Amino acid sequence: MPRVSIIMGIYNCANTLPEAIESILNQTFSDWEMIMCDDGSSDGTYEVAKKYVTQYPDKFILLQNKKNMGLNHTLNRCLAVARGEYIARMDGDDTSLPLRFEREVAFLDEHPQYAIVSTPMHYFDEEGIFRSGTGGGEPSIETIARSTPFCHAPCMVRVEAYRAVNGYSEDPKRLRVEDWDLWVRMYERGYRGYVLKEPLYMMRDDRNATARRKFRYRINEARVTISAIRRLHLSTKNYIWIVRPIIVGLLPKGIYSVLHKRKMRQN
Repeated sequence: MPRVSIIMGIYNCANTLPEAIESILNQTFSDWEMIMCDDGSSDGTYEVAKKYVTQYPDKFILLQNKKNMGLNHTLNRCLAVARGEYIARMDGDDTSLPLRFEREVAFLDEHPQYAIVSTPMHYFDEEGIFRSGTGGGEPSIETIARSTPFCHAPCMVRVEAYRAVNGYSEDPKRLRVEDWDLWVRMYERGYRGYVLKEPLYMMRDDRNATARRKFRYRINEARVTISAIRRLHLSTKNYIWIVRPIIVGLLPKGIYSVLHKRKMRQN
């Protein structure tokens, strides 16, 4: 049995998927399997993934949804066949730095009190890295009421924590906040996590993007805040954080664009 199962939902990422997969093949830690599920792609994503399954049949498993079902459902399909002790996330348009799995596995091996480990991310485009996240340490429980405490794509989680909460919620009210909701439910069960200081993941992004999250997803953020406060028995003062995603969602596009660009250019 592999120690690590990598779960990856893939959708219309034929151009970037080879780079993502090669970054896994280049990991210094090699005891892993990768489970990919194509979520109804309309480009050549499935065919690209199939080539790696053919070339490395002992390392890759490929599933396919008949139609687009969303990330929550797609990742749950991957989880259903995962055999690893640890579950690692990965996205089809990003890359993992070579030491990522080695560092994350070592941390979980050496710190049984933690079920989740993640890292900050470098943000990059065709011109290179334009922003690097920071982090480090154990987030406080109250942090979860404000925002997701862990970057989802670079995370590695003990499989029993996933099983304890039955994986990702497929409730439409958790769409685009599936990771945040996952952490809330794991913390409710007593699991805890840690963020390493070193960025070990490269997230492909657009430094000049002006598009923003749809308002209904901002509402979902508020719903997770309420869920966190109730499930984790947090102070009622945290209810103030419910309004933050609503305010962001109501900002005029021009103001939002200025604030977003300023944030993305910060180092």
